[in-house]
Amino acid sequence: MSRHTILVIEDSPVVQHLFLATFKALDVDVVVAGDGLSGIEAAHVHQPDIITLDIGLPDVDGWEVLTRLRASEVTAGISVLVVTAHAQPTVAAAAEESGVDGFMTKPFRPADLRDLVQQLLGRVPAELAAAV
Repeated sequence: MSRHTILVIEDSPVVQHLFLATFKALDVDVVVAGDGLSGIEAAHVHQPDIITLDIGLPDVDGWEVLTRLRASEVTAGISVLVVTAHAQPTVAAAAEESGVDGFMTKPFRPADLRDLVQQLLGRVPAELAAAV
Protein backbone atom coordinates (compact mmCIF):
# COMPACT_ATOMS: atom_id res chain seq x y z
CA MET A 1 0.00 0.00 0.00
CA SER A 2 1.44 3.38 -0.95
CA ARG A 3 1.90 6.13 1.59
CA HIS A 4 -0.59 8.94 1.75
CA THR A 5 0.45 12.48 0.91
CA ILE A 6 -0.70 15.67 2.60
CA LEU A 7 -0.15 19.07 1.02
CA VAL A 8 0.10 21.94 3.50
CA ILE A 9 -0.65 25.34 1.94
CA GLU A 10 0.41 27.76 4.68
CA ASP A 11 2.51 30.93 4.61
CA SER A 12 3.70 30.97 8.24
CA PRO A 13 6.94 29.01 8.80
CA VAL A 14 5.97 28.49 12.46
CA VAL A 15 2.61 26.96 11.51
CA GLN A 16 4.25 24.93 8.74
CA HIS A 17 6.57 23.44 11.37
CA LEU A 18 3.58 22.67 13.62
CA PHE A 19 1.88 20.81 10.75
CA LEU A 20 5.05 18.81 10.04
CA ALA A 21 5.41 17.86 13.71
CA THR A 22 1.71 16.98 13.94
CA PHE A 23 1.76 14.73 10.88
CA LYS A 24 5.06 13.00 11.71
CA ALA A 25 3.27 10.30 13.74
CA LEU A 26 0.88 9.51 10.88
CA ASP A 27 3.49 7.95 8.56
CA VAL A 28 2.53 10.18 5.63
CA ASP A 29 4.49 12.23 3.12
CA VAL A 30 4.09 15.97 3.61
CA VAL A 31 4.59 18.61 0.93
CA VAL A 32 4.62 22.28 1.98
CA ALA A 33 3.72 25.30 -0.16
CA GLY A 34 4.14 28.81 1.23
CA ASP A 35 1.58 30.57 -0.94
CA GLY A 36 -1.54 29.90 -2.96
CA LEU A 37 -0.08 29.69 -6.45
CA SER A 38 2.70 27.34 -5.31
CA GLY A 39 0.04 25.29 -3.56
CA ILE A 40 -2.05 24.94 -6.70
CA GLU A 41 1.03 23.84 -8.65
CA ALA A 42 2.05 21.38 -5.91
CA ALA A 43 -1.46 19.91 -5.88
CA HIS A 44 -1.20 19.18 -9.60
CA VAL A 45 2.32 17.73 -9.33
CA HIS A 46 1.90 15.63 -6.17
CA GLN A 47 -1.86 14.88 -6.31
CA PRO A 48 -2.09 14.59 -2.51
CA ASP A 49 -4.78 12.75 -0.60
CA ILE A 50 -5.50 15.78 1.58
CA ILE A 51 -4.77 19.49 1.34
CA THR A 52 -4.68 21.68 4.44
CA LEU A 53 -5.46 25.19 3.26
CA ASP A 54 -4.98 28.52 5.00
CA ILE A 55 -7.33 31.32 3.96
CA GLY A 56 -4.98 34.27 4.54
CA LEU A 57 -2.26 33.65 1.96
CA PRO A 58 0.07 36.36 0.59
CA ASP A 59 -0.67 36.05 -3.13
CA VAL A 60 -4.17 34.69 -3.73
CA ASP A 61 -6.47 33.92 -0.82
CA GLY A 62 -7.48 30.41 0.15
CA TRP A 63 -10.96 30.78 -1.33
CA GLU A 64 -9.44 31.45 -4.76
CA VAL A 65 -7.09 28.49 -4.31
CA LEU A 66 -10.08 26.30 -3.44
CA THR A 67 -12.01 27.54 -6.48
CA ARG A 68 -9.09 26.72 -8.79
CA LEU A 69 -8.54 23.30 -7.21
CA ARG A 70 -12.21 22.38 -7.60
CA ALA A 71 -12.23 23.60 -11.22
CA SER A 72 -9.40 21.27 -12.27
CA GLU A 73 -10.11 17.64 -13.16
CA VAL A 74 -6.76 16.67 -11.62
CA THR A 75 -7.46 18.21 -8.20
CA ALA A 76 -11.25 18.41 -7.93
CA GLY A 77 -11.58 15.22 -5.88
CA ILE A 78 -8.86 15.94 -3.32
CA SER A 79 -10.08 16.34 0.27
CA VAL A 80 -9.55 19.90 1.50
CA LEU A 81 -9.28 20.86 5.15
CA VAL A 82 -9.40 24.61 5.82
CA VAL A 83 -7.25 25.58 8.81
CA THR A 84 -7.40 29.31 9.44
CA ALA A 85 -7.04 31.99 12.09
CA HIS A 86 -10.24 33.58 10.74
CA ALA A 87 -12.64 32.32 13.41
CA GLN A 88 -15.68 34.40 12.47
CA PRO A 89 -18.92 32.44 12.00
CA THR A 90 -19.16 33.80 8.44
CA VAL A 91 -15.86 32.12 7.56
CA ALA A 92 -17.01 28.77 8.94
CA ALA A 93 -20.28 29.13 7.03
CA ALA A 94 -18.42 30.01 3.82
CA ALA A 95 -16.23 26.94 4.27
CA GLU A 96 -19.27 24.73 4.71
CA GLU A 97 -20.97 26.25 1.65
CA SER A 98 -17.84 25.76 -0.45
CA GLY A 99 -17.91 22.03 0.20
CA VAL A 100 -14.62 21.64 2.06
CA ASP A 101 -14.12 18.35 3.86
CA GLY A 102 -13.18 19.91 7.18
CA PHE A 103 -12.71 23.23 8.97
CA MET A 104 -10.51 24.10 11.95
CA THR A 105 -9.50 27.39 13.49
CA LYS A 106 -6.03 28.31 14.69
CA PRO A 107 -4.80 27.79 17.26
CA PHE A 108 -5.73 24.12 17.15
CA ARG A 109 -4.88 21.08 19.22
CA PRO A 110 -2.50 18.86 17.23
CA ALA A 111 -4.38 15.74 18.36
CA ASP A 112 -7.64 17.15 16.94
CA LEU A 113 -5.96 17.86 13.61
CA ARG A 114 -4.41 14.38 13.51
CA ASP A 115 -7.76 12.76 14.27
CA LEU A 116 -9.53 14.72 11.54
CA VAL A 117 -6.82 13.88 8.99
CA GLN A 118 -7.01 10.19 9.93
CA GLN A 119 -10.78 10.28 9.41
CA LEU A 120 -10.32 11.88 5.99
CA LEU A 121 -7.78 9.17 5.13
CA GLY A 122 -10.28 6.51 6.17
CA ARG A 123 -8.28 5.53 9.22
CA VAL A 124 -9.64 5.10 12.72
CA PRO A 125 -7.89 7.38 15.23
CA ALA A 126 -5.99 5.44 17.90
CA GLU A 127 -8.32 6.50 20.71
CA LEU A 128 -11.35 5.16 18.85
CA ALA A 129 -9.60 1.94 17.87
CA ALA A 130 -8.67 1.31 21.51
CA ALA A 131 -12.31 1.75 22.54
CA VAL A 132 -13.55 -0.90 20.09
